[in-house]
This record gives sequence, C-alpha cells and structure tokens, in this order.
Amino acid sequence: MSELPGIGVGRGVASGPVLRMADPLGEPATTPLDGPADSAKTAVHDALAAVADDLTKRGALAGGDAQAVLEAQALMAQDPTLIDDVHARIDGGTNPERAVHEAFAAFQEILAGMGGYMGERAADLGDVAQRIIAKLRGVPAPGVPESATPFILVARDLAPADTALLDLEKVLALVTSDGGPTSHTAILARAKGITAIVGVDGAADLADGDEVIVDAVAGTVTTDPSASQVDEAKARVAERAAALSAPVTPGALADGTAVPLLANLGSPADAAGAVELGAEGVGLFRTEFLFLDSPSAPTVESQKASYVALLQAFPGKKVVVRALDAGADKPLPFLTDKGEENPALGRRGLRALRHHEEILRDQLTALAEADAETEADLWVMAPMVADAEETAYFVGLARELGIRTAGVMAEIPSLALLADQVFAEADFVSIGTNDLTQYTLAADRLLGTVGSYQDPWHPAVLRLIAQLGSAGASVSKGVGICGEAAADPLLAVVLVGLGATTLSMTPAALADVRAELGKYTIDQAREMATAALAATTARSAKAAAAAVHVA
Repeated sequence: MSELPGIGVGRGVASGPVLRMADPLGEPATTPLDGPADSAKTAVHDALAAVADDLTKRGALAGGDAQAVLEAQALMAQDPTLIDDVHARIDGGTNPERAVHEAFAAFQEILAGMGGYMGERAADLGDVAQRIIAKLRGVPAPGVPESATPFILVARDLAPADTALLDLEKVLALVTSDGGPTSHTAILARAKGITAIVGVDGAADLADGDEVIVDAVAGTVTTDPSASQVDEAKARVAERAAALSAPVTPGALADGTAVPLLANLGSPADAAGAVELGAEGVGLFRTEFLFLDSPSAPTVESQKASYVALLQAFPGKKVVVRALDAGADKPLPFLTDKGEENPALGRRGLRALRHHEEILRDQLTALAEADAETEADLWVMAPMVADAEETAYFVGLARELGIRTAGVMAEIPSLALLADQVFAEADFVSIGTNDLTQYTLAADRLLGTVGSYQDPWHPAVLRLIAQLGSAGASVSKGVGICGEAAADPLLAVVLVGLGATTLSMTPAALADVRAELGKYTIDQAREMATAALAATTARSAKAAAAAVHVA
C-alpha cells in the first residue's frame, strides 16, 4: 500500500479499479500533400465545422460552466487566424493532418508562453487539434474509455469536452497527473460534484485494474488498499450521500449561528439551478460573459436586460455583482493594454475600468436601472482593488450613479493590510481567495508547476483573511468569501472562524458545505481557525483544524 499526494477537489471519496484514458493520437506524418490543395482545404474545413458543432452540442447538453468552456473550444476550432495558417501550410505542400498539427502547435506555444489563463487554454487547443485530426483520419477522437462497470478514471489531464459529459454512473472519481486547483478539470469536476484529485505525483504509474481509494478530503490516492480501508471508504460514501439528500435548509452552525450560503454564477441562465440546490442568494455574479465575445463594450440597454433577468430570479435575496474583471487572463481589445510583459501585475480589474471610466459608468448605470425595476437586494463590488483610495473612488462613483450598496474584492494582499482604512469607505468586502492566494504566495494559480503553492490553507493567506474578518467585525460590515476556498467544507468552517459572514461557491458544493457547518459551533470554528493560523504550512494548517474536536 502507498499514498500518492495531490490536490483534492471537493469532499468526496471513492474506491474502485483504475481505467486509464487512451493515449493521444500519434503525431501526423510529414509526407507531402497528395492531391489538390483545394480538396485538402475543403476536408479541413469540413472537419473544423464538425468538431465545432460537436463541441457546441456537448456544451448545450452539459449547461452551466461546462457550456461556456466548450463553446470557447468551439470558437477555437473556427479561429480565422488558425484557419489561415492551416491553409498557408497546405498551399506550401503540407498534408492536411500535418498542417493542422503544426498550426495548432504554433498557437499553443504562444498561449503557453503567455502563462496564466491563456497558458491553461493551450491544453484546450491541443484537444481541439486532436479532434480535428481524428475527423480527418476517420477515427474516434481520444476520450473517456468505455466500461460496463464503474471505475476510477486516470489521465494526464482531461479535456473540457470529456469532463463536461462524464457518465457519473460509471466514473467514480478522477485522478490526473497535471493541473492545479483552478484548472478546467478541477473547476468542472467541482461544478459537477465529481470526486477528483489533480496534480497527483505517481499517477502515471497507475495501471488498468489497480484498486485504489481516492480521498479528496485528504488529497491522496491510496493504492492496493486493505479490506478495512475499502469498507471505511464505502461507509463515508454512504454518509455523504445521506448528507447530500438531506432537506435544504439555510446555512448555519450547530449552535444556530447563521452563515448564508450563496452561489457563484456566470450567467442568468444558471440561476434556477442554484436556487434548486439551496443557494440563499448570489455572492459572485461574473459579468465578463457580456463583454468577452464582443468587439466593443455592450450598451447600457443590453447589459440591463441581463441584470434584470438575474435579479428577478432572487426576489428579496442578496445578489452581489462584480464589475467587469478584465485584463491579465481576460484581455479585451476595447479596454486592456496590449503587449504588457506581465499582465497579471498590470492594468487589470478596477485599474483598467478607471482608465476607461465610460465603460464602468455604463455598467453601473445599467445595474442601477435594473435594481430599480426588481426586488432583489443588489450589492456591487469592484475587482482587483489595492487600497482605500481605489475603494473610495469606486464606492463614490457607484453611489453617484445610483448603487445603494457598494464594496470591493480583496484579492491583493495590500487591501487586507489596510483593511481598517478600506472598511471606512466600503459597505462590504468580498474575499477572492483564488487571486489572494496567487498574489500572496507569488504562484500563478493556473500553473501546475507551482500547484503546491496554490493552497488557500496556507497560514499566510489565512492571516490576511483574519485581518479582514476582524476589521469587518469591528465596524459591523460584511466579509464574504467568493473564491474556490468556500467550496472546501472544512476550510469553510475555518473561514467562518476567521470572521467570514457569508460563503459563496459553485452551487454543487452547497450541500457538502451546509452539512459540514452543522457539525461545529462558532466557538469550535474559532478554535479551528486559531489552530490553523498557528501552523507553518498549508498541509499542517488543515491537519491542525481537523484535529479540533467535533460537536
């Protein structure tokens, strides 16, 4: 028996036999073009269209975050720059499979060099290329293996198209050797409630038929487990199933302390599903979907229609909307600067909006008008805010344009260090733990090579959260958590102990977090937080919190 460490996603545990993902297609031959170039171009065009159509249909079936991911892949398959490159290579005498391979590989290299979100998309582009080449060869694209019985799926990484439509009756859990906590595999696994561990050392050595236990809580894959370990894992599966099927109630600790559980949403279309899973409102509504596919900023009228649809789904409930968060991994031609050497540390978030204030004014105007026509409790916050001066700027402009409740996101460590000054200006603060962890530990949150640093359990991150929690409590203002950390049930309890007043997460995580909160009192949550703060590493912080007695 041995334990392979990785980064757990969610609260699940599973046991079963390994089935490995098929290897990618072999690299196309370099043989010269055989036949007319126009015929080869037509074949490529047909393959591109078929792949784009397949990805779009898969997205429509999957819905939610998966749909956005797959639609982005479909757009990649029809990118005019890539198509022109493929055509140029065919005109130069390259066979169509090789032309696709070389053109996509060249673009992958560019994306990988950009790092961050764009670097992570390089893997998605590789998946698209594989699917196109498979169409040209007339063979199935590499994907999830077929099996008559349930299994643990092991792969180097999974393409979004595969993760989105996994058969949850067959796939008990995912294990990947690549990827970090915010890779597409992790994000989609969390959204679908799939037990998963990413970035597993030694995953490449697992073979078909190996019996393993996948424990997302511990972040370990146990090989060749004993019968008693398997029985314990099965008991935990049954216990979790019972918790997930329990009646939906408002989030609260064991002593009745209320902890509203909110949803992170990226589109009004996701609202109904979140309500069904027990979301008590929205803690983070990402507005980027309105801007990313547009050559220019959307009008006030078009934005307002989307905001009205969102707010109407939550009458009387809190809905926290984030102003456009562009730049770095989400560049926009009409807003962000071109050619920044390190855009993650450049003009992004509020910095970009302040540089183009007309875009921010239009967005705030649209939100205020939507608020006036609906009954939700609208809160609006600015992304990537560094200090009290930026806070005062945003809050002042928001109030000028009719926003009643305005706050900021804590993603930059400086904001936490100046928390008392920030709360003097803002109505609330919401902590984006993904970026706060990235900037605190100087580790790109989408770069697998520094995945071990991308852990919000790190005491440095927890101490910053504690400062924000204390500052908010001293003036009776809300401190929300809207990063992926809130979806970790045990960490959610610690965050409440650190002063978080609301938790917002992907809707699929709500039941697990609700059940975990109900095991502890506020005093125990604070004890767990104190224990975690005294630790020296992320792993020891988690272990220290877990060791505190359970009610």
